[in-house]
Amino acid sequence: MALMPVSDALAAVLAGAEPLPEEMVSLDEAYHRVLARDVAARRTQPPEAMSAMDGYAVRAADAATVDSRLAVTGEVAAGRPFAGRVGPGEAVRIFTGGVVPDGADAVVIQEDTVAEGKLITIKEAAIPGRHIRPAGIDFREGDVLLRKGSRLTERDLALAAGMNHPHLAVFRRPRVAILATGDELVMPGTTPGHGQIVYSNGYALHALARSEGAETIDLGVAADTLEATSAGIRRARESGADILITTGGASVGDHDLVQQALKDEGISMAFWKIAIRPGKPMMHGRLGAMRVIGLPGNPVSSYVCAFLFMVPLIRAMSGRSVIHHHRERAVLGRDLGANDQREDYLRARLEQRDDGTLVALPVSHQDSSLLANLAAAQVLLVRAPFAPRAEAGTPCEVLRLPA
Repeated sequence: MALMPVSDALAAVLAGAEPLPEEMVSLDEAYHRVLARDVAARRTQPPEAMSAMDGYAVRAADAATVDSRLAVTGEVAAGRPFAGRVGPGEAVRIFTGGVVPDGADAVVIQEDTVAEGKLITIKEAAIPGRHIRPAGIDFREGDVLLRKGSRLTERDLALAAGMNHPHLAVFRRPRVAILATGDELVMPGTTPGHGQIVYSNGYALHALARSEGAETIDLGVAADTLEATSAGIRRARESGADILITTGGASVGDHDLVQQALKDEGISMAFWKIAIRPGKPMMHGRLGAMRVIGLPGNPVSSYVCAFLFMVPLIRAMSGRSVIHHHRERAVLGRDLGANDQREDYLRARLEQRDDGTLVALPVSHQDSSLLANLAAAQVLLVRAPFAPRAEAGTPCEVLRLPA
């Protein structure tokens, strides 16, 4: 099978991916969920003109000159409006958040007055509208302020609450099952035997999926047998997973059994080799409604392919309005040789010059097994297939890795 271009592989992964059904959740449960409907304000905020400062509500015409004297006829606090009206020569003591009483059209802050019993002397001329928040200055009933497809921030939750929404319609979180394979894998904290390595891929994959809003299901590590691998795949289906991620066993060696196990379970395979570095032996297909991505076993390949393919799929199934990674412009920090037929994703550090220019500095070694260099990178530097040799300072494109 010829190597599939990265863009075609991503299109295949995303083909037919639709947002999952919606559900209602409380505001306490809505953080980082994706809105399934536009959200409109149920009220006007503020509903009436409010004071922005502590001071006195006055008629600006009565306090237009310094040393004007006004009689204080009442008091307004937040939640306790004044029942009367401000008449000529009058003022009402008002506190921040208090409703501006009828008749008043300005607030003189308390620092600009001198109080003497029931009288105040104005020391700074009033200006109509000053220190008053008009009704609806924040939003008005019916204003659509949160849009379908947006992932809710803590600020969005405050806005939804202010709009008087105790619950929000969101898309269901994708359920991502993660299955590792390999007799050589042992858990962190144990002492590897001869020829064994410590399992690391799953920790990054679970964290990456959860950071994108998915729920994850840990299927553990399957032994290098067809029976164990098939059993893991069946557990994913039984768990109700929307996406199955396998790591390891994606090549075609005698001990790389994932592809055969998936075929035995009835997968419809879309591809199993792509023109990418790192990560050429990657698979994708469908098992009924469950989407499957078979990642390579090398930790860098596993992570990079998950970042490039799993993340957009999670976003699409979550109902996000933006699913693709944003490419930024930078310049090379060192010379690079010509590229071959595979699209290259180099791990790189990112620096910013005084003029704002971003400089991408590829890490010294790009081997797909090197976790330390992956952890040290801030971006993936993208190089097109057959890109010619490029000197330092040449424009390039980068994808920021999660911080």
